[in-house]
Amino acid sequence: MKKIIHKAASRGYADHGWLRSYHTFSFASYQNSERMNFGMLRVLNDDVVQPEMGFGTHPHRNMEIISIPISGALSHTDSIGNKRSIEVGEVQVMSAGTGLKHSEFNDSKIDAVNFLQLWIIPEIENITPYYNQKIFEALERKNKFQVLVSPKDKQVVGSLPINQQGYISMIDLDKGFETAYDLKNGAYFFLIEGEVLIENENLKKRDAIGIIETNKVNIKANKSSKLLVIDVPMI
Repeated sequence: MKKIIHKAASRGYADHGWLRSYHTFSFASYQNSERMNFGMLRVLNDDVVQPEMGFGTHPHRNMEIISIPISGALSHTDSIGNKRSIEVGEVQVMSAGTGLKHSEFNDSKIDAVNFLQLWIIPEIENITPYYNQKIFEALERKNKFQVLVSPKDKQVVGSLPINQQGYISMIDLDKGFETAYDLKNGAYFFLIEGEVLIENENLKKRDAIGIIETNKVNIKANKSSKLLVIDVPMI
């Protein structure tokens, strides 16, 4: 088993006034040759967008983009005809493929939006762009792994498909609960809330650990916790 630990305070940070963004991996002005990716996981940004502000229309190409709201709601508009609001409990997937443009905006006059955005390198380039989003019931991840995203050719029932052999899962852990995660590839564990022990490593809010070269990872919740697991090919 090999492990790499990324503490929350070690992430890149940018404050643009309207946007506060923490970068787990190199992104925009934050460039760190030792923090380029974890296998096919290229970006994990933890963004806070202020009220009535947002990202103007911008392009993406050949990237799997997954957005997960933590608090608030984000309005989405894109060049392939989608105009939706993404809220807590939902997950959004965009397979950018040959190219699309989109914008993301916080319509609230008073509340900030906090969301995670992940970029996963695609398995096949230049596919037809694809978009979807779905509500995931919280009870279905209470002390068990709820698969949010899975490969389009091996799609787990109820999950959203992506163009890569990757799986994204979430679990809400009660204090003291113990479980194990079965790896399919390498897995990157990002703690959204709480405190957990993962293979004898203590993680607190927004800490992360990447694990490879093992089949099973042991997890114990020291506090009530919300854990995101990104299981992706390493090459």
